Amino acid sequence: MTEPKTAIAIQGLEKVYPGGFRALQPIDLEIYQGEIFALLGPNGAGKTTLINAVCGIVNLSAGQITVNGFDHCTQYRQARSCIGLVPQELTTDAFETVWNTVSFSRGLFGKSANPALIESILKRLSLWDKKDNQIRMLSGGMKRRVMIAKALSHEPQVLFLDEPTAGVDVELRKSMWDQVHELRETGVTIILTTHYIEEAEEMADRVGVIHKGKLLLVEEKNKLMKQLGKKEMVFELQHPLETVPPELCGKNISLAAGGSQLVFTYDTLQEDNGVTDVLDCLKAHHILYRDISTRQSSLEEIFVDLVRAS
Repeated sequence: MTEPKTAIAIQGLEKVYPGGFRALQPIDLEIYQGEIFALLGPNGAGKTTLINAVCGIVNLSAGQITVNGFDHCTQYRQARSCIGLVPQELTTDAFETVWNTVSFSRGLFGKSANPALIESILKRLSLWDKKDNQIRMLSGGMKRRVMIAKALSHEPQVLFLDEPTAGVDVELRKSMWDQVHELRETGVTIILTTHYIEEAEEMADRVGVIHKGKLLLVEEKNKLMKQLGKKEMVFELQHPLETVPPELCGKNISLAAGGSQLVFTYDTLQEDNGVTDVLDCLKAHHILYRDISTRQSSLEEIFVDLVRAS
């Protein structure tokens, strides 16, 4: 099996702001050509700072970055021309047309006009029928697609998507997932940041988890999803309990909400996850409940577990 080629190599990357705030602790990371890499983390974890450092928007305090073999400092123009960036903020010229703003972005990188390429990009992103519309006339989802078109206009080999589905509805989110997969099929390396576990699960080949500026782990998606497979079943009791009944001890059950809830934690990936046993036990011992709900562990909870284990 051939070794994957490196698209981005990060070594000893640190970012410390005046005043001593450490936004990024020493980070080492390799991202491979042609993969979709998801960087997971809650707000303020350092995801955007890391992206901005690679894109040359934030100056490094220490470390080295190469993009397709080009040093991010000494070969800045070559490195930056390899990168397309779709930021969180929808920063476009409101009174410019879709066609003009995408074409202008290509020119910023010194590339000659290529109407056929711009047409292809707009059609791929379902923007062709909006090419003559002013940006201000578009919906939020369409504006985000324009940002992707702008980032692709100079034919980058690496595309950064910073919270690409923030504030969009479920239907548009799934549509954008499809578009990301199509981009990868053209050979583009894609790095996206998100705090949606399902987004990483749907799209990524590998996942990195960042918290408080520290890269906690980098793992293949399937392996990480197994670690995140725990779920909670919450029983809203008709009558509060002071303690967990002896019959339920040892079944990974705890009391919550002042004794008015029983919370059962189980592994969704296990065939015999104990759900049936718990339900049978509650019925046999006449523990009555008025409602049942389930929820997946939040990223924040998962991060707490990772931090405790590190």
